[in-house]
Amino acid sequence: MSAYLVFTKEKTLDAAELAIYQQKILPTLGTHGLKTLVAYGHHEVLEGAATEGVVIVEFPNTTEAKAWYNSPAYNEAREHRFKGAEFRCVLVEGI
Repeated sequence: MSAYLVFTKEKTLDAAELAIYQQKILPTLGTHGLKTLVAYGHHEVLEGAATEGVVIVEFPNTTEAKAWYNSPAYNEAREHRFKGAEFRCVLVEGI
């Protein structure tokens, strides 16, 4: 069953750190069956607090999603995301 990681950027803290994150994440994008479905396209919040952006990535299953999220390469990139902005990340299974 497909699994999805949904990232919502709530608030930018340091644009330079986010730029480092973007550079470091690129080599991880072709791994674990990851497929980017949405990446900061136009969005409209219909309920809840405003967000600055949304990213949705698809994986073959939750095992691969967690393997990517917990991989050493993504962990290194993720540290810059933590410094660069407040995000929410949700893992959800498809139907």
